[in-house]
Amino acid sequence: MTRLSLLILKLLLILIFAGWVSLWVLKPTEFWTRKWKGVEVKASTTAFGYNGLDFVVFTFPLIVLSILGFIYLELRRGEPRNRLGRTTPFTALSSPLLVNRYIGILSGAQILTSSLFIMLIVWTFYVRVSNDLKKMTPLKSFQLSPWQYKLFRMATRCGLLSEACLALMLFPVLRGMSIFRFLGIQFEASIKYHVWLGSAMILFTTLHGGGTIFIWGIKHRIQDEMWKWQKKGRIYLAGEIALATASAMALTALPQIRRKWFQVFYYTHHLYVVFILFFLFHGGDRHFYTVFPGVFLFALDKLLRVVQSRPETCILSARVFPSKAIELTLPKDPRLKYTPTSVIFLNIPSISKLQWHPFSITSSSSVDEHSISVIVKSEGQWTSSLLSKITHAEEQDSEANQRRCIPVAVEGPYGPASMELLRYNNLLLVAGGIGVTPFLSILRELSCSSSNGRNAYPDRIHLIYTIKKSQDVCLLDPILPLLLDIKQFHTKLNVFVTRENQIGMTLRDVLNDVPEAQTTTFSTAGTTYAVHGPERLAWMAAVTAISSVMFLVSLVVFNHFVITPAAAQKNPSSQTDLLLVCSFAIAIIFAAIMAITLRWKRVTNKLQLFSDKQTKTVKQSSLEASRDLDEHEIHFGGRPIFQDLISSFARETGGSNIGVFVCGPQGMKESVALACRQPQVSQRNVKGKKPNFSFHSLSFTL
Repeated sequence: MTRLSLLILKLLLILIFAGWVSLWVLKPTEFWTRKWKGVEVKASTTAFGYNGLDFVVFTFPLIVLSILGFIYLELRRGEPRNRLGRTTPFTALSSPLLVNRYIGILSGAQILTSSLFIMLIVWTFYVRVSNDLKKMTPLKSFQLSPWQYKLFRMATRCGLLSEACLALMLFPVLRGMSIFRFLGIQFEASIKYHVWLGSAMILFTTLHGGGTIFIWGIKHRIQDEMWKWQKKGRIYLAGEIALATASAMALTALPQIRRKWFQVFYYTHHLYVVFILFFLFHGGDRHFYTVFPGVFLFALDKLLRVVQSRPETCILSARVFPSKAIELTLPKDPRLKYTPTSVIFLNIPSISKLQWHPFSITSSSSVDEHSISVIVKSEGQWTSSLLSKITHAEEQDSEANQRRCIPVAVEGPYGPASMELLRYNNLLLVAGGIGVTPFLSILRELSCSSSNGRNAYPDRIHLIYTIKKSQDVCLLDPILPLLLDIKQFHTKLNVFVTRENQIGMTLRDVLNDVPEAQTTTFSTAGTTYAVHGPERLAWMAAVTAISSVMFLVSLVVFNHFVITPAAAQKNPSSQTDLLLVCSFAIAIIFAAIMAITLRWKRVTNKLQLFSDKQTKTVKQSSLEASRDLDEHEIHFGGRPIFQDLISSFARETGGSNIGVFVCGPQGMKESVALACRQPQVSQRNVKGKKPNFSFHSLSFTL
């Protein structure tokens, strides 16, 4: 019954999405313009109003997609977590087809989707400009020549292209909403789509504004037109403010600025509120309803995340490794379950009340029922402040041998809806530096599954770990029990130390030489709350549905009591825009009341006492006694040759289904992707089987 329901929901989602895309294809045509104007005129005479019609047609389909997506993911979560089967032609689209140092790694699905979007952009621009030129009537006030008129219309139509980019730009940054989660694309991987769409929007917006100002300059009308705040139609000043704020956000988002001055990027990016508001005033409510789905769902997502992060919890313990990495352990509600490779966002008010930073979870909810752990590498200003805070607390004396509580707010976990890695018979995990953290949760989850016999354990697991210094190998401490028992867990490790050259050293020698991590335990007297995670998906679907209905009801009320058909002709267009903002605010306030009520009903369990066994490391005697540790390899003075390693792993596995997961620098990801595509690696073995590689790129930074 569940599978039938999932199939019906999936078909329904596909039909709704196809209908929404059809609207974008038809919208530029003269046929749509004629028919739609007639429908809007009829709707204007009703309490529903033309704006209610625009909301239902342009906005509501994507909100329905989100609601049904929540229901789909909730039903899918109830399915047994077993081997999902072999890859299909559709999953093969996720394999890299294009690897380039400038573009990055592009899969078949990304190339196909990008091509379709570019075709939609070209189609919209061509049809709009063609229709404009067929009825070319130069503006009387400007007295434009034919070439000036053509340039002016093309600049105007570039504004519609930026509108199309903005309509999709906010969906990739939704953390809790289901649009991208339904497609199996996680938040940290979808950020690049936000960057692509944002870059395209800035390009089209600049062409739109620059072309318009250029025509004003030719006609010596810049001073007359630039400062206009018209009562009807396009408000030029609002468009200029929107362009200025968008340019500021784009400039500070450049990698060179974002990485060096993250706080400048972070705070400047909050100008999106100003940008969206003045985009509404400039484009008008009719154009705004096409981009409103992303704005509405983003606001709900932001609201639910704020509510979810309250009340604050505390850090139970912190282990400081010799490599200046810190393992933080937080209390968790035993009912909270998450999948490997999930991430959480942390905010420590004593360091910064506004900054949130994502970290991969290193623990497993199947192993650690009452705690959740992440590893933080001290590199930037925020993480360095955290290390200093913990080190300072460790140096303080305390009678109870416990330090004062460090409050922390938590968002998440956010992760895949299912155990995607169970699809593969064999796993090849490639990590660089702190990029090993997602694989710690994978291996711990799989070890628990193997011990309990719940899931089909992979036949072979090969972890390739590249580090700069040998002391960085200490980050493997959480999975040492797996490495000490190869027969049970089938896990092979290859470590490559790139900046040291120690002849004759084994992995056992390196582990023995690495100093033990220093553990600091903190008091929990300051809070009684644990990490509870997001609300149930069914409740999130209900909040989304009810708040969208409240928005529509508010619009109907305003249409009936505030904007009468007679007054609509006299009132400024910005008044209608403000009423849309008021309806939006009412819907969000109503959603906030529901979310807060649900949250406080859920947060009822007291904080569970922390067990010391959760922070204990593998004892030195275990390292000495284990012979399996000698089966693992460590290499000094060079980087791994991925083509040879992957080819060797393919021969060992007998040409079966291999899942390749990579987390590390972009250059490492590109090297592994290229190696998987080499003909030598994909050769058939003696049994005639050809290895099937499924490439997955994981991110530990945004």
